[in-house]
Amino acid sequence: MKLQLATGNQNKIGEVSAILNNHLEVELVGFSDEPIENGVTFYENALIKARHGFDSTGIPTIADDSGIAVEVMGGSPGILSARWSGEKDDQKNRELLLAQMKDMDNRNASFICSIAMVDDSGEKGFTGIWSGSLARESQGDQGFGYDPIFIPEGFSKTAAQLPAEVKNTLSHRFLALTQLADFLKRPQ
Repeated sequence: MKLQLATGNQNKIGEVSAILNNHLEVELVGFSDEPIENGVTFYENALIKARHGFDSTGIPTIADDSGIAVEVMGGSPGILSARWSGEKDDQKNRELLLAQMKDMDNRNASFICSIAMVDDSGEKGFTGIWSGSLARESQGDQGFGYDPIFIPEGFSKTAAQLPAEVKNTLSHRFLALTQLADFLKRPQ
């Protein structure tokens, strides 16, 4: 099965490919011409990208929008996660969030991933939520984004300290992609 992933993020392409190929055989190709994401939810932004990819190429397209939601911040950074600091800079985004949370005892947070798929049969959506908390400082060099400051529930290490094989069986993206894979395996 050939699927197009609407992203220019090579880290994300590798992660999605590794997760999906544990469930079914997929040839995943990237599509980096990303439209403006002006949705107000993760799913709306994923759908904007998936529609654009499918409309541009005719190849069944998946797209995700994901980010971190901090409980005491009312779910922020949320859909603004990638540019929380005003720039698309993972380190600056993490540093700003840690500074904003410096004096907070409640550090509950969740990673959220919504995946949209668009093909000839229509549009579908899948969402995964990975609960945990924020660390007090960045730790680890695996992963990307907020992984170095996110401690998954049941762990004492950040997501960036976990081997990819472990992270890719727990993460928000794993949960959403597992739903997608289960859907794709069903007889159409």
